[in-house]
Amino acid sequence: MSRNKNMVTLANQYVDYRRKLGFKLRVEAPLTLAFAEYADREGHEGVITTELALRWSRLPVNAAPLYHARRLEIVRCFAKYAAIFDEETEIPPEGLLGTAHRRTQPHIYTDEEVNAVMNAAEELSPVGGLRPRTYVALFGILASTGLRISEALKLRRANVDLADGLLTIVKTKFHKSRFVPLHPSSTERLRAYERFRDRYCPVPTSDAFLLSEGGGDLKYPTVVHAFKTIRNGLGWKAVPGRRRPRLHDFRHTFACRRLLQWYRDGVDIEHAMTALSAYLGHDNVTSTYWYLTGIPELLEIAGEKFAKFAARMKENSQ
Repeated sequence: MSRNKNMVTLANQYVDYRRKLGFKLRVEAPLTLAFAEYADREGHEGVITTELALRWSRLPVNAAPLYHARRLEIVRCFAKYAAIFDEETEIPPEGLLGTAHRRTQPHIYTDEEVNAVMNAAEELSPVGGLRPRTYVALFGILASTGLRISEALKLRRANVDLADGLLTIVKTKFHKSRFVPLHPSSTERLRAYERFRDRYCPVPTSDAFLLSEGGGDLKYPTVVHAFKTIRNGLGWKAVPGRRRPRLHDFRHTFACRRLLQWYRDGVDIEHAMTALSAYLGHDNVTSTYWYLTGIPELLEIAGEKFAKFAARMKENSQ
C-alpha cells in the first residue's frame, strides 16, 4: 500500500476486487468500509496493525463476543489483501477474539406447526384479498421445496411452470441456476393461487409470481414483518439456547424431513445427499449437512442402526 493512500481508498479497491470475483459482500463490504473510515477518522497512518484491528473490532463495547470476533474476521480478510501491496501489514492471528461463527439450533417445524402458520396466513387482512392468499402460497413454497426466501420472492411468472410442476431458480446464491420439481399437491395449490391472483389483479405492476396486495413485488422486510405477526399471534417463543422460529427454518425443516423419509424408504443416503445438495442449490454437500439437525425421529433411526452395528461387532468377536 502506498503510504499516502488513505484506508478508505484501499478498502474501496478491496471491495471492488472481491465483487469482481463474484462475492456479494452484503455484510463484509459495509463493515470493511466502516473499519477504514474509523482508521482515517482516528488519524491512523500507515499499514493495518493488529492493535488497530482489535480496537475497532471490540466496538461497540456492549456487543456480543461473537459479533466482535466476526468484525475481526472481516478485518483479517482485508489485511490479507492489503499485505499484497505492503509486506509490513499486520494480519491479526485467527481466533484472537474467539470463534466468529456459531451454529444456533434451528427450529424444525412439526406438521402441526406448518399447518398453524398456513391457517394464520389465511386470516391476514384484508379478508378475501390477495395478501392472505399470497402468504399462504409463499409459506407453502418454502415448506414444500426448501427454497431460500430470496429465491421464492424472486420467482417470475416465467419461472413457474405449473403444467409440468417445475420451478426454475435463476442465478441466486453461488450464481447457480437449477430446476426444482414440485409435488403434485403443491402444484395444484399454486394453480388455485394463480387463478385467484389473475382475477383479483388483472393488470399487475410486476411480473413476479407472488404479488403484494397492490400487484407489485413482495419485499423481504414486509414478509418478515408478516411472519413475525403470525408467530406472535401463535404465541411462539424462544427456547433457551435457540432462536424463535424463523422463515429460514422452513429450509432446515425440509432437509431434515427429506432425509427422514429417505431413511424410511431404504434409500442409499450417501447418493441421495448429493441429489439433495443439488436440489437445495448448494455448491458442495458440506453445506447441505449444515441444515441437518438431530430431531428425535432421526436420532431414533441412528440409535437403531448403531444397535445393529454393535450386535454385529459382538457376534463377530465371539
